[in-house]
Amino acid sequence: MKSEVLVTGSGGLIGSKFVQTIGNQYNCTSLEVSHPTHPVDITNYEQLLPAIQKSAATHLVHFAAYTDVTGAWQQTGDKNGSAYRVNVLGTENVVKACEETQKHLIHISTAYVFDGQKEGLYLEDDLMRPIEWYGETKAKAEEVVMKSRIPWTILRIDQPFRQDPFTKLDIVHAIAHQLQQHTLPPQFADHFFGPTIIEDLVRVIVWVLRTNTTGLYHASSGESWNNFDFAKQIAQLLDNNYQVEAGKLKDYLQTARRPYQQNTALDNHKLASLLDFKLLTVKEALKAVDFGAPSFDRET
Repeated sequence: MKSEVLVTGSGGLIGSKFVQTIGNQYNCTSLEVSHPTHPVDITNYEQLLPAIQKSAATHLVHFAAYTDVTGAWQQTGDKNGSAYRVNVLGTENVVKACEETQKHLIHISTAYVFDGQKEGLYLEDDLMRPIEWYGETKAKAEEVVMKSRIPWTILRIDQPFRQDPFTKLDIVHAIAHQLQQHTLPPQFADHFFGPTIIEDLVRVIVWVLRTNTTGLYHASSGESWNNFDFAKQIAQLLDNNYQVEAGKLKDYLQTARRPYQQNTALDNHKLASLLDFKLLTVKEALKAVDFGAPSFDRET
């Protein structure tokens, strides 16, 4: 008999892949405001708690988040805005309900909790210093989880991509689409990030479900890429002699209004040393990417 696992954000880029992948191992119960018959709004505790109480699941995987960084920046300081309500108040409700029902919470966070000024890869014990509202709301959510009275696991990620197409374009499919349309702007050679392979992230979450491992971990590839080299790698895989032009984040920031971290690459040695499987390299994952058209029968 398959175990049950509760999931928020099951219709998104990452959550949908998780549900799709683990169906043979677990029964996933989605806590979604858009559910056609049993909608659950995580910002409404009176609606959320009964849904969690009636579940036999021992774990809840919390994918749901407001992830539009620019949209969040436009809401800076607004605790009634959707970014704060989903990322902070929603997480507070999830934590409170998990405390009430004693469920292990697996919370997905982001490298945007850092200021981007570090040279090299960020470690788990580096101080959170968010420089914009999205990162600030996610940092507050982490603090809520860490202060809770339940078993918890926080997995930080950066620029996630999956190997199959999805209605919401991830960084890889967005670059590929722009290359194919000849609309790709110059790519920053002085901005660094750590791509997260969603297929590997799913395997990590299943490992947490299986081992009940708790704590804070960086669950990205553990690599550092600049946008220019990353786009060139994708162009080579498309095998169509696409040209990628180099740009500078330094120049962009002279006219940009929203703050922009220069580096969000994460060190994953802490996690990798515990896993009983080997994570893919970014190049290995990119070689398996399907650059075809996305399926539009799933929600973003």
